[in-house]
Amino acid sequence: MAVHYCALCRRTSFAGRRHLYGAAHRRRLREALGRLQEEVAAARAALGGAAVRRYEPAEHERRVWCLCCGRAVRRDWRRGGVALPQAGLLHHLAGPEHRRETARFWRENRAEAALRERFLVSPEDYGRFAAELAQALGAYEEEEEERIRQMAARIREAERRQRETVQAALEVGAAAVLFLAHLSLWLLCFRDSSHNAEQPGPSSMQTGPDLNWMESGQALTFIGHQVGAEDEGDGSEQQIGPSYEEFLRQKDKQKLKKLPADRVGANFDHTSQTGDSWLPSFGRVWNHGRRWQSRHQFRDHRRNQALTFVEK
Repeated sequence: MAVHYCALCRRTSFAGRRHLYGAAHRRRLREALGRLQEEVAAARAALGGAAVRRYEPAEHERRVWCLCCGRAVRRDWRRGGVALPQAGLLHHLAGPEHRRETARFWRENRAEAALRERFLVSPEDYGRFAAELAQALGAYEEEEEERIRQMAARIREAERRQRETVQAALEVGAAAVLFLAHLSLWLLCFRDSSHNAEQPGPSSMQTGPDLNWMESGQALTFIGHQVGAEDEGDGSEQQIGPSYEEFLRQKDKQKLKKLPADRVGANFDHTSQTGDSWLPSFGRVWNHGRRWQSRHQFRDHRRNQALTFVEK
């Protein structure tokens, strides 16, 4: 008695190859081919118009089981962050290996010969699909580049407006600080002048009928502080309090006092001489700014040396 193993039914038949004509085998064959035909029909529908989509792992990582070849095939292709729907399955269906394995499967399982072409894709159809897919991919990349340029322009505009807002706020704050400094100094000078005006003179300590101006009915009139002759002819306005530049320098000094005194670069002298063996790409020891700025300092130093040598 002949023994036959059917891979589709996954059982051994002792009836030999007559098992291929049995009702159970024919039913399982129709069901398996029906599932594969649904996937092939969806792939064939994509031949009419290639599409490009944004890559989504949950959607575009799906695989299709090819009954003829006995292996799983990726349905979609991926290129960076872009997915090409049905491109992987169409490439498999148009390949020579799938055509050869389909012929073997039809021969071994006694499937209807008229149905075999429904599970194949001709190389000509796939070539036209590949050309359309390349055009669609190029158009999609151009749209993405244009979208990125527009987004970058919006970001630059937002940054410009933010800088203008911050600059305006800083100017208003600096003007307010300068006004308060001048006002406090003016109030201090006014308080000192008022205090000096109220101090009694040496004559007030004396007593006598001739110096008692309160009893004689005389009155004194305060006419204010007199300006010297050297100031009247000058005509220039005197500035009260420190200037804005001095205020900023003092503010920077206060910030430096809060830093560690033994930090790297605290005592660095930018006016020091540098030899030719020094490599500018490694940077100097710096007190402020970024490390790569020392490279520009070195280049400026060398350029100034060259100009000095030419002038001499």
